Amino acid sequence: MRKFKVVSPFKPAGDQGEAIAALADGIRAGDKYQTLQGVTGSGKTFTMAKLIEKVQMPTLIVSHNKTLAAQLYREFKGFFPDNAVEYFVSYYDYYQPEAYVASRDLYIEKDASINDEIERMRLSAARSMMEREDVIIVATVSCIYGMVTPEVYRKMTATCSKGETIDVDALIRRFVELQYERNDAVLERGRFRRRGDTLEIFPAYMEEAYRIDLDWDVVERIRRFDPVSGEILEEIDHALIYPAKQFVMPADMVQNALGAIRKELKERLEFFKANGKIREAERLKARVEYDIEMLTEMGYCSGIENYSAILAGRKPGESPDTLVDYLPKEHLTFIDESHVTLPQLGAMYAGDHSRKQNLVEYGFRLPCALDNRPLRYDEFVERLDKTVFVSATPGKTEIEQSARVVQQLIRPTGLLDPEIEVRASEGQMEDIYGEVQKRIKAGERSLILTLTKKMAEDLTDYLTGLGLKVRYIHSEVETIERVEILTQLRQGDFDILVGINLLREGIDLPEVSFIAILDADKIGFLRSLTSLVQIIGRAARNAAGKVIMYADRMSEAMEKAIAETNRRREIQIAYNKKHGITPATVKKAIAEILTRHIEEADETAASTVEVLKKSFNTLIPAQRKQLIKALEGEMLEHAKNLEFEQAAAIRDEIARLSQ
Repeated sequence: MRKFKVVSPFKPAGDQGEAIAALADGIRAGDKYQTLQGVTGSGKTFTMAKLIEKVQMPTLIVSHNKTLAAQLYREFKGFFPDNAVEYFVSYYDYYQPEAYVASRDLYIEKDASINDEIERMRLSAARSMMEREDVIIVATVSCIYGMVTPEVYRKMTATCSKGETIDVDALIRRFVELQYERNDAVLERGRFRRRGDTLEIFPAYMEEAYRIDLDWDVVERIRRFDPVSGEILEEIDHALIYPAKQFVMPADMVQNALGAIRKELKERLEFFKANGKIREAERLKARVEYDIEMLTEMGYCSGIENYSAILAGRKPGESPDTLVDYLPKEHLTFIDESHVTLPQLGAMYAGDHSRKQNLVEYGFRLPCALDNRPLRYDEFVERLDKTVFVSATPGKTEIEQSARVVQQLIRPTGLLDPEIEVRASEGQMEDIYGEVQKRIKAGERSLILTLTKKMAEDLTDYLTGLGLKVRYIHSEVETIERVEILTQLRQGDFDILVGINLLREGIDLPEVSFIAILDADKIGFLRSLTSLVQIIGRAARNAAGKVIMYADRMSEAMEKAIAETNRRREIQIAYNKKHGITPATVKKAIAEILTRHIEEADETAASTVEVLKKSFNTLIPAQRKQLIKALEGEMLEHAKNLEFEQAAAIRDEIARLSQ
């Protein structure tokens, strides 16, 4: 196995070295669960990378959304340039699952737009786990959804070697069985073509293609080439080609499963007829018989995943194979931002089951569709080997399960957690006005957190009336506009941002030195201990950071958040004194605020939409169709670059234009 090796000019600093050593000791001691509790700015990602290097284990990193997963993917690609760092997230730019709303007798067909580049990266991840041990997979919760079993995937390959005598027609049939399409005119990803004695195939998981030159039935040579330029990149002795789709099955397994599908259909039709549900019986009969015909003739059908349990020979209720099953038995898992990711992992099964139960009950799907599902939380953790929860605010679950909680509280920059004050709610507006004026004079920014959207809007109007430059953010503000607002805040286009939930793990606003928390004593999610600590952390990138909680009493969450913040401050102060460090505000390029920031107007999704709109008359159907096509191209380009927020904004615009 190729060794994991971190390539970085930095060495562990602060308490990173102690954290790495402690976690490595826990892994070697056989601890299944550990927690890395690291404050904002302490370099948790670097610690994770150095831990992988120390223990030399294949690694899965689970994040709770695509944007943060993309950030982690790029960081780990930078840390491990010589190892296989892969990205495994949902490959849909847009996804509307199949559903039935009984109260309205409304059936919603599955509608999805697959991102080809992300599908390639998912297939690349599966291939890397088949061929290598030095693999790091950065994934979202899509890693708990069903895939074909590793054993079947390993068998579903096509091979050829230099000097080998082959049956060319049999090899072509194998390509088709692996879901590759033949196109002798254009060679694109997931396709192959034959030109005389030359076979060319563009594997769905690669950015290069293979050219197989034949001398009758003998493989004369195999070359890897650039399918765009035609440039030959490498001459090789052996080519191993994996499937073009995530879910493929050998023809014999598909044919063997048809009897079981017919049997389940018969039983279900008898059930519906016995209960007087003739409509449901007819609906199910028509759908499943069509699917059986497609499977018989083509070996594939739309929605084949709904028959995955029968095709794989699983018993009813048995858990599916997932990405985790592709990892070796001994592996390392990081659950990033675990206070958010764990609840998300735990919630996926129930929502999926509820939706599919309706489809089964009303005759849209066979009961086996219920087993095409994500893992339950207990099934997921059972598959994990060594696990490290990573969070600044780990929850009760992480703490109770962990054999050890390793704290990483020192920022190598010397920055302290902000000072915290509690002030009475009475007269809070006048008090906030005075505080933000101090920050404006110092060229710094302020955040104000409210509990409701209306309060955020009203407070913005009030402060604007006082001559202050203020904006607000809440869930009804569109994605691309939120990105622009955060950029403008950092640039100084306005001085105060009002919002409800401005935590956004992974977003740094070093220009923010003051945070006002209104109704800090209210009980609920937005004022829980975890939320308060995360809010306070937003001001930890500025040397002058200060947080004021406006409240009429001291809640338990407030007490604990203040005590924890003061504890962290004392540790950092002692470290700074010992090493002679003077804290300095983090200097971070504004372009780094998100996955890729909006630096020039013509590079933004918003400006793209506006520029393209001016080029087409949307009142003319043909031109509106051309505009949608142009926007789809822009959306796919953003998604290819992992710029999901911009892609999502353009997707929403496409939906509006389509309507």
